[in-house]
Amino acid sequence: MDRVVHFEVPFDDADRAHTFYREAFGWQLQSMPDMGYTMVTTTPADESGGPGEPGGINGGMLAKQGPITGPVITIGVEDLDDALARIEKLGGSVAIGRQPVGDMGFAAYVHDTEGNLIGLWQNA
Repeated sequence: MDRVVHFEVPFDDADRAHTFYREAFGWQLQSMPDMGYTMVTTTPADESGGPGEPGGINGGMLAKQGPITGPVITIGVEDLDDALARIEKLGGSVAIGRQPVGDMGFAAYVHDTEGNLIGLWQNA
């Protein structure tokens, strides 16, 4: 069973969004300007950088772009290519195909059969 491993919140104004989420929820934010991304820590991390508490999920923030205009849950998969093929076979569609994310892994975005945008993640 694949599980939710990450979330993303898009923004129009980075400073405004960062201030809101930091002050409203106490989230820790780490800007990664080279990637155009902000890492969001909502729960303590373990030595690998993953959530250190059961059920905890950390995420990210990025500028609204292309199909990413609302919050996105990201599901971890063992094989991204197999997952993309399975999603298309079941009536979903690929919004943004497989792309490397530094040396951490690979991401893609799909639309489910209801039009929701879902992120997919495969560790490197």
